Amino acid sequence: MTRYVFITGGVVSSLGKGIAAASLASLFKLRGFKVSLQKLDPYINLDPGTMSPIQHGEVFVTEDGAETDLDLGHYERFVGIKMTQDSNVTAGRVYSNVINKERKGEYLGSTVQVIPHITDEIKDLIIRGSKKSDIAFVEVGGTVGDIESLPFLESIRQFSLDLGKSNAIFVHLTLLPYINVTNEIKTKPTQHSVKELRSIGIQPDILLCRGRNPINQAMKNKLALFTNVSKDSVFSAVDAKSIYDIPILFKEQKIDDCIIKNLGIKTKKLNLKPWNDYRSKVSKCKKSVKVAMIGKYVDLVDSYKSLNEALYHAGVLNSRVVEITYLDSEKITSANIKSLRFMNAILVPGGFGNRGIEGKILAAKFARENNIPYLGICLGMQISVIEYARNVLNLKNANSTEFNIKTNNPVVALVEEWKDRSGNKIIADKNNLGGTMRLGSQECLLKKNSLVYQMYKKINIAERHRHRYEVNGNLVSHFDKSNLVFSGISKKGNLMEIIELNNHPWYVGCQFHPEFTSSPIKGHPLFNGFINAASKRKT
Repeated sequence: MTRYVFITGGVVSSLGKGIAAASLASLFKLRGFKVSLQKLDPYINLDPGTMSPIQHGEVFVTEDGAETDLDLGHYERFVGIKMTQDSNVTAGRVYSNVINKERKGEYLGSTVQVIPHITDEIKDLIIRGSKKSDIAFVEVGGTVGDIESLPFLESIRQFSLDLGKSNAIFVHLTLLPYINVTNEIKTKPTQHSVKELRSIGIQPDILLCRGRNPINQAMKNKLALFTNVSKDSVFSAVDAKSIYDIPILFKEQKIDDCIIKNLGIKTKKLNLKPWNDYRSKVSKCKKSVKVAMIGKYVDLVDSYKSLNEALYHAGVLNSRVVEITYLDSEKITSANIKSLRFMNAILVPGGFGNRGIEGKILAAKFARENNIPYLGICLGMQISVIEYARNVLNLKNANSTEFNIKTNNPVVALVEEWKDRSGNKIIADKNNLGGTMRLGSQECLLKKNSLVYQMYKKINIAERHRHRYEVNGNLVSHFDKSNLVFSGISKKGNLMEIIELNNHPWYVGCQFHPEFTSSPIKGHPLFNGFINAASKRKT
């Protein structure tokens, strides 16, 4: 029977519930348990796919093509298991499911209500997301007290009763603010947060107290008294130098032992070697490399969360500290582009829309002409193709139809917009129209004598996509005798997946998102190669 650990948050948002859930799940996976993770999000959107990254942060893409919350990226990186469509549940999805069932008459004429119909649907989705695991970790998004979170909190309250004692426990992550003027930690916000939780019928079994410093036993005793939590179940969740230290910090406090005791399960020996080895590698990183990230969502660093982490992973595996400089592509001009010469590498990430495109094209050109290691991801690859077509192949005003529908040289376009040299529109693949997203993991074939083959060390790879536009397969013959090589293509052979330059130290673009499959333990072949090349460049 699956046992459940529900993680809730109090006082303020963005305390790190996702990191806490991932860290705890990692400890139990390293004990040999089969674990699952799931995020319950209270917003009404069906998924984060259409939400601005500046509002919500990165959209993470699962192997089966779900556009999800960025916490699922943490789950995969920390635990090493693949998330799916069932790993992220939004209020929009819940209500949509219930309304569809009502329209089909599945409720037999009943008045459809939050209780029991909405809460039952949430419980069904929780069960579906647990995948018959030994222990399911379920994170409830938002903050206790938010009106939109109430149906989810009511659902997990009911669910714990359905399961019975010791089959479900509640972990509450809360903030202990530090007042500088009086030099003291305040517990009142946590008391009120737990009071709010208890008012809806949930008594937390474990408290994780987020703050700058560990709390002493006297503070734990006080919190236990006012929250009705055992004093042995109150723990510190301190600010860490690296998020990957947190599994070790949790283990040092024996939080996993407390969960085992509360769930009443037999313990298994913990193998913490992967995290200890990673920490050891981090300690050996002395030299730094500077990477310029040319983006348009740079006001919120979480917009590129998986990308940031993939760079840090590769840095550790190359014994380097990666320093990322975020540059707004809208502000890059021919007058200030030369400042990039002080960077060890340049990266252009994915994105949508025409804002800041010319700045990205300038960055790709500067990297190409000045032998600076370059990695273009998704839109970043398309930018490279456009730049090369314009400035090397002299294809006048070469562009993507995303930015200029009337361009005479649509080197990037929706598949149904592909044109041959005579200007005739051609439908190249009726099963892959560009009007819908290409989402999820898809296969790619590499040329054996290519740079990317040297990094992957295999011909057939699978990577995750999230885009509509493609390099125009009917115009790639323009590049045949040039130094820009399409070194990776789709399994059907009609979609261009990877480009590289022959006369350059390291210049690669990929249509997919390799950052989604990078891990702190192994990194990712493309990022590992990118940072390795960056570490060799002298500025």
